[in-house]
Amino acid sequence: MKIGITCYPTYGGSGVVATELGMELAARGHEIHFISYAMPTRLNPANERIYFHEVETTTYPLFDHPPYTLALAVKMAEVAESAPLDLLHVHYAIPHSVSALLAREMSAPRRLPFITTLHGTDITLVGNDRSYLPITRFSIEQSDGVTAISEYLRERTVQEFDIRRPIEVIRNFVNCDLYCRPKDQSRRNEWAPNGEPILMHLSNFRPVKRITDVIEIFALVREKMPAKLLMIGDGPDHGAAEHLVKEKKLRRDVFFLGKQSRIQDFLGLADVFLLPSDLESFGLAALEAMACEVPVVATNVGGVPEVVTHGVDGFLVAPRDVAGAAKYAIEILSRADRGREMGKQARINARKKFCSNDVIPLYEAYYQRVLDASSTAARA
Repeated sequence: MKIGITCYPTYGGSGVVATELGMELAARGHEIHFISYAMPTRLNPANERIYFHEVETTTYPLFDHPPYTLALAVKMAEVAESAPLDLLHVHYAIPHSVSALLAREMSAPRRLPFITTLHGTDITLVGNDRSYLPITRFSIEQSDGVTAISEYLRERTVQEFDIRRPIEVIRNFVNCDLYCRPKDQSRRNEWAPNGEPILMHLSNFRPVKRITDVIEIFALVREKMPAKLLMIGDGPDHGAAEHLVKEKKLRRDVFFLGKQSRIQDFLGLADVFLLPSDLESFGLAALEAMACEVPVVATNVGGVPEVVTHGVDGFLVAPRDVAGAAKYAIEILSRADRGREMGKQARINARKKFCSNDVIPLYEAYYQRVLDASSTAARA
């Protein structure tokens, strides 16, 4: 197939999943065309089946903001004609599904089907804003196919938007061959030269991720034992986290590593992964850590319980329960094996339900169903 993929090229989960999906599809022989305003963070364009098309917007004095939605629609239609694409797959409803809808209309009389994948905040925050709700609902209903990354998100979309059309749940995934715990753990010495346990957090540092809670949790752990914390990512709450680290006199123990393209090189060095978010529609970072044999301490919100099993491959606490999260982290690190057995179980569970080898064929089958239905509709 020739597939156009549009996503936000940033560090958030929707862009990561879309990028990983495109690369996995290309590895399976499909031709993938990424269409966005910048190259996605994790994209490796070396594969000869992967193409990137940059959406350029022109600034006019008349516009307070460049009309990206329209420029994206035009680029989608252009790529669909020149490639030619079999379908578009857009990640995050606003504004991508609206642009895809316009591109489909512009491509008439040819039928250009598009699939919308819902990732979370496009429904729980942006789409649920009264000013965006009608257009979000309309673009979802007009999509040729709709998927959600968790049962939680599917149910919430149906309830809050009164969606009538079916939504397929295809969960996020991880490449279990790529994400694994390295046998050589010597790189830990860069941050923990005396063998201290390493706690880790990965996100886009938005308020919903509760970055300062990560620091508070670590501070409680640090009161009980020597430890180090690696913070991977960047975003609006970086400054607040840095300030809290200084305030708690933890500067020698906390390392801000910024955005990293090869996350798998870091996750497998951790002993515990912290994810204290107010809301997660899935918890992709937790899954990636689990695949690297790292037990997770996360909040019992959204789709996280579909990924982490409490007491088996990690622990779940209520949102903002800093003390509870610290207690579980200390419990893991105080075990004789420093949580290695729980980490091994985490990988077993990740492989059982979320490996890309099992999930990518679900997308391929869904694409084919959408194409078949579109062809039938065109002939009617």
